[in-house]
Amino acid sequence: MDRLAGVPAGHELLLRLAGRFPDELLWRLRDWLAAGDTAALGAVLPRTLLRHRIGLTGHERTLLAEVVGPDAPSRRLVEAVLPGTPPAPPAFTAGEPDLAAWSALSVVRDEASAVLLAVRDDGARVLLVRDAQRPHLLAAAVARLLRVHGDRVPRVEALTGDAPTEYHEAACTAAASLWSREPVPTG
Repeated sequence: MDRLAGVPAGHELLLRLAGRFPDELLWRLRDWLAAGDTAALGAVLPRTLLRHRIGLTGHERTLLAEVVGPDAPSRRLVEAVLPGTPPAPPAFTAGEPDLAAWSALSVVRDEASAVLLAVRDDGARVLLVRDAQRPHLLAAAVARLLRVHGDRVPRVEALTGDAPTEYHEAACTAAASLWSREPVPTG
């Protein structure tokens, strides 16, 4: 299988798993995806879904099968993943920007249309990047930058123009805008 064949499906699946999948693993899987290591992603993802009893919708299962690939050793695990529906999204509030969040703008500026900052009800900071041109690469680059600034578990959601999940819709609605390519109306 082509090394990059599962990248779009992998990015979409990881977006859909935000808020349901352990954050400590999600950023790492996004980093592997950006490096084109779909084999590692395909090996770890089904096992983690099974271990944490995270169910998938039919579309998410199709994405998982595409990421894992037809000849991968973990292919048999795809069908073992539980069926499910995404839970209701957590509550979000606007985040207070810090140096790390402002630094992300240097990476994002030419690659997206907006950067937003939200805080989940568990206190986790989520940086949202809208209309990312190369979302899998951008999410990983911003996550690495946040780690350099001391964020042990960066939560970066690089959204494309597609319809956002309920999780991302809730986060974007509550988030503080850090930067936007379009001028923000005042007054």
